[in-house]
Amino acid sequence: MNKHAIAVIPGDGIGQEVVPEALKVLETAAQIHGGIAFEWTTFPWGCEYYLQHETMMPSDGIETLKSFEQIFLGAVGMPGLVPDHISLGGLLLKIRQELEQSINVRPAKLLCGMKSPLADPQSFDILVVRENSEGEYSDVGGRVHNGPDEMALQTSVFTRKACARVMEYALSVAQRRRRHVTSATKSNGLAHSMPFWDDVFRDVSQAYPDIQTTSMHIDALAALFVMKPHVLDVVVASNLFGDILSDIGGAIMGSIGIAPAANLNVERKYPSMFEPVHGSAPDIAGKGIANPIGQIWTAKMMLDFLGYEDIASVVLYGIEETLVENVKTADLGGSATMTEVTERVIAHMKAAAK
Repeated sequence: MNKHAIAVIPGDGIGQEVVPEALKVLETAAQIHGGIAFEWTTFPWGCEYYLQHETMMPSDGIETLKSFEQIFLGAVGMPGLVPDHISLGGLLLKIRQELEQSINVRPAKLLCGMKSPLADPQSFDILVVRENSEGEYSDVGGRVHNGPDEMALQTSVFTRKACARVMEYALSVAQRRRRHVTSATKSNGLAHSMPFWDDVFRDVSQAYPDIQTTSMHIDALAALFVMKPHVLDVVVASNLFGDILSDIGGAIMGSIGIAPAANLNVERKYPSMFEPVHGSAPDIAGKGIANPIGQIWTAKMMLDFLGYEDIASVVLYGIEETLVENVKTADLGGSATMTEVTERVIAHMKAAAK
């Protein structure tokens, strides 16, 4: 029996509701598999914690998390009460940075039972692999002067090590998919960072002769996500470009509320963190109508990373069968409660295992 110690941070708003639902699914997956077990340790960190302690997590929080195999996160944010830069920087970004979760992975797949806003989506299946530690989101710069002379400087940082790491991951993943990687660039506008990115991509790709590679300017690539997403396989991108493209991916799936994500420490020196893309949605929190699919699909990604691809595929099967029978929460046009959706996912998983 393989036992996995998982740190659980439900966070804020609907995170506190959908995380327990996803844990039910993970427990069901463990029962079906028969050879795994989970040990959950829940931490009450987030905006409510901040309002009581003036910090999003305790000072030894990162050291505490290092003792776990993985981190399962809900949602973070309490608009109007805690400024976004505090809620984001004090928990999510802090964990990503200090646990060296250098790669962000977000699938954009048209699930069975979902209706895309696109007229002809043709069953797209994209994996956006995003550099997660530097690039355009590097904290280098500042503001100087006052009045009409005030100015802001924001410096992007691109290192060969970080660029190569995310590109190698994307190319290796493509070997298990459709063997094509598209690199997002903007070398015709960003005269230093993007030609550097392109050079590294070209160098790294030489070690993967079996993978077809393409470089595409971010504006054209964003349009392709909308016009012909089915032609894309793996997309590798810098921090900002990957952020934008993955949100487009969530939109063309039919709802960003179902989109999952993983923040990976690929070296496995520290735990990775798995979180849905949706926010804390305080307007519907506590009503029992939050969509649990994003959190459940995130659980599927954690199972994949732990090496349990077979049982992870059963989770995705349960999600799709639930959507096909139109058991959906209100945000997807249905009338089911959060718990009803989870119960159907679990029922389909158990039926598939018989």
